[in-house]
Amino acid sequence: MTSLPRSSPLALTVLALLHYKPLHPYGIQRLIKDWGKEQVVNVGQRASLYRTIERLLAAELIAVRETGRDQQYPERTVYEVTEAGREVTRTWLDEMLAAPKAEFPQFPAALSHALMLAPHELLDALERRLTRVDATLRAIDAGLASESASGLPRVASLESEYLRAITAAEVKWLRGVTDDLREGRLPWSKEDLMAFAAQQENGAGPRKDLEG
Repeated sequence: MTSLPRSSPLALTVLALLHYKPLHPYGIQRLIKDWGKEQVVNVGQRASLYRTIERLLAAELIAVRETGRDQQYPERTVYEVTEAGREVTRTWLDEMLAAPKAEFPQFPAALSHALMLAPHELLDALERRLTRVDATLRAIDAGLASESASGLPRVASLESEYLRAITAAEVKWLRGVTDDLREGRLPWSKEDLMAFAAQQENGAGPRKDLEG
């Protein structure tokens, strides 16, 4: 077996679905959507799925089961998980569950530069985000309610529970910050920020009017 490819949510998902049954790439993509895994795995670009399959195949974590034909579709290659793939799946799953990984989403990165905006500009942007995130939260709630009503075992919905928890936390945080911005409890000005930066460069302590 060649060196293992780097673990990723998509690679783990491909291996996990092939534990269910041998599949061709379209079948993998369809199951990801049918089972709601697109909430946690990005399959918007089919090319990324094919690249992941190629890496898993090169590492001998999956193998070609058969190449079939269908009157409605072109020739399709069906893949199955290998024994090595089964072992790696469990290793990756344990690592991803147990060890937090430093991730760099774009929202915190943008927040770190929010001081470049005026307070009213930041308020406008965060209010628009709040509308979208709140809608996402309602959609997650509806999905969880539907899954519960269908009798789906809770363990199959844990990722949705987690997404609900972090989405609800973001809604709460956004409401607090937008309220503070709206009521003037979170003020700043370019002049004060530039003065503070200059003092930091000169090794001076913060000015009294900039202290908490």
